[in-house]
Amino acid sequence: MADNNQPPPYLPYRQKEVLTGHTRAVSCVKFSNNGHLFASASLDGTLIVWSTQTLTQLSGLIGHSEGVSDLAWSSDSSYICSASDDRTLRIWDARAAETVKTLRGHTDVVFCVNFNPQSNLIVSGSFDETIRVWDVKTGKTNHVILAHSMPVTSVHFNKDGSLIVSGSHDGSCKIWDTASGVCLKTLIDDKVPAVSFAKFSPNGKFILVATLDNALKLWNYSTGKFIKSYAGHVNRVYCITSTFSVTNGKYIVSGSEDRCVYIWDLQGKNLLQKLEGHADTVISVTCHPSENMIVSAGLDNDRTVRVWVQD
Repeated sequence: MADNNQPPPYLPYRQKEVLTGHTRAVSCVKFSNNGHLFASASLDGTLIVWSTQTLTQLSGLIGHSEGVSDLAWSSDSSYICSASDDRTLRIWDARAAETVKTLRGHTDVVFCVNFNPQSNLIVSGSFDETIRVWDVKTGKTNHVILAHSMPVTSVHFNKDGSLIVSGSHDGSCKIWDTASGVCLKTLIDDKVPAVSFAKFSPNGKFILVATLDNALKLWNYSTGKFIKSYAGHVNRVYCITSTFSVTNGKYIVSGSEDRCVYIWDLQGKNLLQKLEGHADTVISVTCHPSENMIVSAGLDNDRTVRVWVQD
């Protein structure tokens, strides 16, 4: 009789494909919720929608006048919202490759974006130090939150959409009430290091926070204490995203400035694998929602999207 509490044995990932299509740094990669598609965003000002099955380009999203730093998928996998240096966000029909709405209001680079689970709201963070919550149907701003004293690096909703976590170069990580825009909790309030990334765990109980001192920590939201730390990667300069892998055991996956993808055991905190292949900093990683597949993105000396699978 197998012990159900034992994690499955770790199967190493291998590189399956190198996708080229962007002419500048790739800033972000994200799978759609149904896993059929993934999208990449780039400093070349475009986004590309890829087929997970064929690993080919399905459409190009062209319209931003400057680089794109982040993207998010609506829950039904139909729409993408992009955040650009041109100070706008765009909502796209992913398959038709058409702009549905342009969201205007930020007064500086828009750096980060996410949909709420219901996908009737979008949250964005900007170098203008504010967070905006947008109504998807109207394209209008519901709240402008004067959130931070330096650029906002990260915004993410929890699983029921009632809370927003934000991170900033000002060294703080804060939790906001979506409905009112009020700050409910300050998780971290240090001046240094900068908080470069923050996101809720799938169950909403924990928050994964990256800081620019090579640190990646898992915090308990309700107690406000950090409970686990993941080490070995390099992260001092860029806002590298990390994520949870839950399809075969529970892992933490992150990019790194040593051009590798790092995979740790979530509970044990031990490094399981380093994926080598990119020729520059790995800025973004995304895990398929149901299959054991990771996609990663490289900066300007690489410009590739790489697909990794377990055998």
